[in-house]
Amino acid sequence: RHIGWPDAVRIIQACALSGLIYLPFAGLLNGTLQMPWTVLLTALLLWTVGLFAGRMAALSRSTHQPLQIFSPVQKDAQPVLLIGDVETCVAVIRRLQASHSGQRIRILGTIDTDGNDPGRAIRGVPIMGGLSDLASVIDILTVRYGRTPWVAVTGTARQRDIMMDVLKVTSDHGAPIMALTPDEAAQVLEPVRPADLLARPERDLEISPVRNIVQDARVLITGGGGTIGSELARQIAGLGPEFLTIIDSCEFNLYSIDLELQKLAPDMPLNAQLGDVRDASRIRDSFQAAQPELVVHAAALKHVPLMERNVCEAILTNVAGAVNAARAAAAVDAKRFVFISTDKAVEPDNVMGATKRLAELAISRIAAESGMAAAMVRFGNVLGSSGSVVPLFEKQIAAGGPVTLTDMGVTRYFMTVEEASALVLQASALQQQCSNSELFVLDMGEPMPILQLAETMIRLKGLVPGVDIQITETGLREGEKLHEALTYEHEAVVQTKVDGVLRVVSPPPHSELFDKQLLALIEAASRRDRGEALRLLGVMVPEYGEESAEKNLRHSA
Repeated sequence: RHIGWPDAVRIIQACALSGLIYLPFAGLLNGTLQMPWTVLLTALLLWTVGLFAGRMAALSRSTHQPLQIFSPVQKDAQPVLLIGDVETCVAVIRRLQASHSGQRIRILGTIDTDGNDPGRAIRGVPIMGGLSDLASVIDILTVRYGRTPWVAVTGTARQRDIMMDVLKVTSDHGAPIMALTPDEAAQVLEPVRPADLLARPERDLEISPVRNIVQDARVLITGGGGTIGSELARQIAGLGPEFLTIIDSCEFNLYSIDLELQKLAPDMPLNAQLGDVRDASRIRDSFQAAQPELVVHAAALKHVPLMERNVCEAILTNVAGAVNAARAAAAVDAKRFVFISTDKAVEPDNVMGATKRLAELAISRIAAESGMAAAMVRFGNVLGSSGSVVPLFEKQIAAGGPVTLTDMGVTRYFMTVEEASALVLQASALQQQCSNSELFVLDMGEPMPILQLAETMIRLKGLVPGVDIQITETGLREGEKLHEALTYEHEAVVQTKVDGVLRVVSPPPHSELFDKQLLALIEAASRRDRGEALRLLGVMVPEYGEESAEKNLRHSA
């Protein structure tokens, strides 16, 4: 069932050679038994056909495409070396050989991650060794075919540790590392993304609790055109909401996700609204019209250095905008309000983090007063999100370098947008078992050194860090920390029944002074009184403090 054209040729050659050896003896027998030569030749032909037909039948049963082996070999096609376990390699070879994508590739060999069966062939493609043989195999194929092969990883080779080892070899040889697209209809190889290197063991998430709060429910997402908001919209659309409303202040982002969702869920009622969460009147009207049962507030300003220089805008969007959305949700008796927070809200040294922490506190207080269930979900960086380090590194690498780091020792928590969004929805479902507001933290694993991320992205292009692309240090920017944390020391963390979601015990503020200070802060930001806004921010978020506020004022002077 794994036969390929080279195997068929070898069968014919073997039968022909056997016939040449057998015929002299057959001639002697012919004189004794008076057997016609045609009988002997017919027997030889039937023997060949039998060996060949049996294998073709097995191939037909497994693929339903037995004529694949007669596909012409494109001599000028891009050579490919496949790495993975044998069974997965068989499936990938079959898909690529059956592909009509127009991608001109030729699979020259495989590397077995299990280290078994070197010298065997699967569908005519030889197993050329194990992982320890990778460097020499790339050299051999490069010399033999006159061009460096693509190295395509699949199956067990997609595990992070194996991929990192493969990367070191491929970059030293200038070989790009590729993977099969998730879309089975596409059947093409594409470059491995940085997000693929985060590959953690797949979480066993129960979808039914999330479906229970989304299916046949009216859902509203603020910031629905952003990286997180748009992915949440995609996942929610697949769960059958009664109606989905998306609000975003960016016309292009709103247009893009609106167009995408119309194709993804053509039967789902959808309303894409252009609006700014800072506009309390607009938000109230939108919520009144939508009457949402589930609200996800993802709208925010998140670029740390920019927010240091635009304090009032950060406060108006991240604090006033969150308050507007929470109050509007409470006013229409929304069952559940979900707030997307950040690890920068923990012990904040910058305006962005301080505003997100203050938004957590404000939403907790609104939930306590109104009785609305609110879930605040903290997590770290999303790989590839707009304004993040990954797109910046990609541009710098494409330009030939250098790749710039603020500090070689910086570490950050990273998660893919798909995983983060799925866990946000899981946390939302957990909230129905709690009263009022709850704070959740996503399990981000271990923080990743940014230097390692930069080196990995360079190697993904088949280049060598420090040789082909230089890495330089520019110094920490204003408001930036070397390391982030996901919880405060005084916060108690409890594991939930959902793998990857932790509950944090953090009581809401109860003082009436908080409400007065919050109003004064928003008013100061509205009249662009930067100094007063910073002072009040330092008072209301003690972890940020007046010292950080004064430092911000000095830098902006």
